[in-house]
Amino acid sequence: MNLAKYSASGNDFVIFSSDSKEDRTELAKVLCHRQNGVGADGLIVLVPNDRYDFEWEFYNADGSHADMCGNGSRACAHYALNHGYAQESMSFLTGAGVINAEVSDNTPKSAMVMSELTPPEILDKNINYNGKTWWLINTGVPHLVCLEDNVNSFDLVEARELRDKYNANVNISCVVGENLQVRTYERGVEDETLACGTGMAACFYRAIMEKEVSDAIEVYPTSGETLYLGINERTITFKGRVINTFNTEWEPII
Repeated sequence: MNLAKYSASGNDFVIFSSDSKEDRTELAKVLCHRQNGVGADGLIVLVPNDRYDFEWEFYNADGSHADMCGNGSRACAHYALNHGYAQESMSFLTGAGVINAEVSDNTPKSAMVMSELTPPEILDKNINYNGKTWWLINTGVPHLVCLEDNVNSFDLVEARELRDKYNANVNISCVVGENLQVRTYERGVEDETLACGTGMAACFYRAIMEKEVSDAIEVYPTSGETLYLGINERTITFKGRVINTFNTEWEPII
């Protein structure tokens, strides 16, 4: 089995292609294991689709399915271009719907990739927990978002409680100048990750709705990299560099 390992703003993925769909829950657990596998936040499998360039299957590190992953969509687009599944501008099907992506400054090892995320939906604006006001926003997957004075207030114990209570990812963000800093606890990984694209998008959307930022900003996740978020006539756009860290052959053991 030929695998590619990717990093998108510190969010990392194992990617390969297949001719058919199947349940790869156990395979995802094995491949994503940090000590006994390749190690990753998620597994992405490209499969054929009659209408779009391809379709993906996305698994979290614990084997659970996720409809959407912003950083994963960017890594997947680079893989698809360099393996002949799509051109620089592409459309592919996810559990959350069709994602449009565009690859620029491309080399076999890295590129700048812009994805159009699925249109955001505010599910609840009045969740009060531990003295904080949280919004629940779906940007392909559900995210709880709190705007604070700084991200050092991010409490992993509180995040786990909220994740379990609302079955959602949990984000703290703060305005830094004209931009945003974000920290995210991801379900399926069950810990803070270095970056989460849909989480940054949810924080960006709340900040726009509360007139805290403009409609085109930089966002800084825990990884320290710079991502670029904006809004076009359709939805939120999400741009940043992705890196193909290595490729390998792997022999299945399950």
